Amino acid sequence: MTGQTGPRVGCGAAIMDGRGRILLLRRLRQPQAGCWGLPGGKVEAFETTCQAMAREIEEEVGLSVKAPEFLCLVEERDTTAGYFWVSPVYLVTSWRGTPRLMEPDRHEGPRWFALDALPEELTTPTRHAVEELARRATLNCKK
Repeated sequence: MTGQTGPRVGCGAAIMDGRGRILLLRRLRQPQAGCWGLPGGKVEAFETTCQAMAREIEEEVGLSVKAPEFLCLVEERDTTAGYFWVSPVYLVTSWRGTPRLMEPDRHEGPRWFALDALPEELTTPTRHAVEELARRATLNCKK
């Protein structure tokens, strides 16, 4: 690994609307430039991951989240590119505000996608979150 000495902590949110769609941003910067992904980012010193997620969502898409729920944990390592991220992803189904692009130098979007009509190029955390959402949906169907 080049540059990074240990794992970094990130966070993200699978923001789902009442129609079962997920809110995604298209990344303009590396890593994974060109891929659609969950809003989120780095956890700053002395923040909890949930606090960081709420801050990042406000900064990136202008939403104030309510009652997030832990969805999954993503570990993303790329020894060639030199990064290792550990990122909890939260499920958000309630918020205040209207999604809007807050960082046009970093992202395109935001855009809502049906889970059965996602773009082909998804970030690693987004793929993990969608898999967990599908797993939960399957479990709910079996009840």
